[in-house]
Amino acid sequence: MVIVGGGPTGVELAGAFSEIKRNVLPKDYHRIDFSKLKIILVEGSPHTLNSMSDIAKDASEKYLQKLGVKVMVDTIVKNYDGETLMLGNGEKIKTKTVIWAAGVTANTIEGIPQTSVTHANRLIVDRINKLSGFDNIFAIGDMAFMETPKYPKGHPQLANVAINQARNLAKNLKNIQQGKELVDYEYIDLGSMATLARNKAIVDLPFLSFKGFFAWVIWMFLHLMLILSVRNKLIIFINWAWGYVFKDTALRLILKDNK
Repeated sequence: MVIVGGGPTGVELAGAFSEIKRNVLPKDYHRIDFSKLKIILVEGSPHTLNSMSDIAKDASEKYLQKLGVKVMVDTIVKNYDGETLMLGNGEKIKTKTVIWAAGVTANTIEGIPQTSVTHANRLIVDRINKLSGFDNIFAIGDMAFMETPKYPKGHPQLANVAINQARNLAKNLKNIQQGKELVDYEYIDLGSMATLARNKAIVDLPFLSFKGFFAWVIWMFLHLMLILSVRNKLIIFINWAWGYVFKDTALRLILKDNK
């Protein structure tokens, strides 16, 4: 199993699959030797969690190695034909399972001139998310490329960026209708988090970075608070507690005997 991309999504997937391999699958499928299941994480930059702090970079690689994940940094993917993954260094990996977690490329839209498009097909927008060269087209989120003094290479492709751009644009659309002054968008980075496994997480705040069990608790608490309704929060908390204590999941696959 190869995961391409060592950002938060990639390292969280690698850590989760490693725990499933060790704690869940062997109990369910006794006839399968899961020691032969290899989990490989491929990252093009020099470190996993390369956009986070040095503490996060160092801790994520050590955590993944302890979990049995093979980490390949400074390695790019050239091609994949469904059976063989070809790397930039000439190495080939035989695998039928590749998970892409190395970012997204926007779809091209007919009628948008190439002068309004930049790398990864992202659309060039101004500070109110208006498309370059147009007065009535707006783009937000992953497909919008907005240069600001703080982010000269565009904003990170995160949900928080898209949500706040949407809120700011909604206000500005009202301001346009009402003839009021428009408000430029500015992303305020409140921090980043990644959880790799039980008791293993990393939290980067603007003023502090830390790792380990306390970071894992903070990650759990914040994600629980973002879930809507008290009922949903309670159900998910019970499921998490059950999974933590018993290292088990309610999800099952039924495999037929090989004749």
